[in-house]
Amino acid sequence: MDFESKIISREISQLLWEREKTLGTAESCTGGRIAEAIIAIPGASKYFKGGIVSYADEVKENLLGVEANLIAEKTAVCEEVAVEMVKGACKSLNTDYAIAATGIAGPAGGTPEIPVGTIWLACGDKDKVTTHLLKEDFGRDVNLSIATNKALEMFLDFLKSDETPKEDDGEQQGEVKWGAN
Repeated sequence: MDFESKIISREISQLLWEREKTLGTAESCTGGRIAEAIIAIPGASKYFKGGIVSYADEVKENLLGVEANLIAEKTAVCEEVAVEMVKGACKSLNTDYAIAATGIAGPAGGTPEIPVGTIWLACGDKDKVTTHLLKEDFGRDVNLSIATNKALEMFLDFLKSDETPKEDDGEQQGEVKWGAN
């Protein structure tokens, strides 16, 4: 695992730890690399419940609840499947959040419609999921490394945007109360 992944994983760890929230993963093409990056940080057992490596469509269907007709209609490499993988992981693993990846890392397996290097990433919770599409082929190892790092970055951004301000008594130094004269 590279240094960048460790830095991002540490930030994720801190936020999940502070918020007492849990995380799981649903990985197809990344084969557990996202989970590996998460558990590289000591103390991950407090917030990381586990991961499902759903390389086969039947695992996506049976363990993550992805509809077979969705996969038949759009293939397993589409935004909708990535979203359903997040929601299914949250449900199956009983977590607050999940990160998912589905795609074609290469070197083979691509088609003209879905070429090698096409990877859909998703993260979020049961109600709100954000996605990102990777479309370039840099070779299998690099594709997987980029997908893992981007998934972690996405999830960190999701956590930061999901911050809810803490209630306080308004007595903090330097705080301005507008309209209170």
